[in-house]
Amino acid sequence: MAWVIQTLSSSLGRKVIMSLTGLFLSTFLIVHMAGNLQLFKGDNGRAFNEYTYFMTHNPLILTVSYLLYTSILVHALMAWILTRHNQASRPVKYAYSKPESNSDWSSRNMGILGTILLLFIIIHMRTFWYEMHFGSVPMAEYDGKQYKDLYAVVKVAFSQWWYVLLYVVCMVAIGYHLAHGFQSGFQTLGLRHKKYTPLIEFVGKYFFAIIIPAAFAAMPIYVFLQVHGII
Repeated sequence: MAWVIQTLSSSLGRKVIMSLTGLFLSTFLIVHMAGNLQLFKGDNGRAFNEYTYFMTHNPLILTVSYLLYTSILVHALMAWILTRHNQASRPVKYAYSKPESNSDWSSRNMGILGTILLLFIIIHMRTFWYEMHFGSVPMAEYDGKQYKDLYAVVKVAFSQWWYVLLYVVCMVAIGYHLAHGFQSGFQTLGLRHKKYTPLIEFVGKYFFAIIIPAAFAAMPIYVFLQVHGII
């Protein structure tokens, strides 16, 4: 266990752990987005409820879910430790500097963006994950089989304009977070090369920073408009 302690006590080791957990969480976003796209099917939630049933009853996915929860906590913890360490190492800011000249806005504000996302994850899991496992969720029946009607929970949550607004704002935050974090993760792991680094940066800036957040943001807006009979 000495190598574990040594890794956790070094800045480089913490950055590597942050990179690995961050890239794993990025991969999860793709799966989560693909599943949640079932909300757009217009079948009164059947496809979405069948998807959530599969995700909560497949043994392999259940095992991976614990790795997911652990990754979120470890990623946040490593970020907090590194931030505190950097602040302690440089308690007095330079008298003159222009950080905007050599770094983008998202890279300079990863701490703020990460904090917003952590708070969002807590609220999001309380609204959906906790309700699904411990709340009074109505049941739906398809072809004689009973399913928890999580679609009904989604409709209640996204019928509230403030929750939809919160969700959309947080998707903007995750876009900025991933714009820097995705390519930074590869850089920390030493995976940089003139042949594939431009592709990594392209995927990070456009797929993870724009397409995925936009898809997630569209979901609560779509449900809100449906619930209120606008579409």
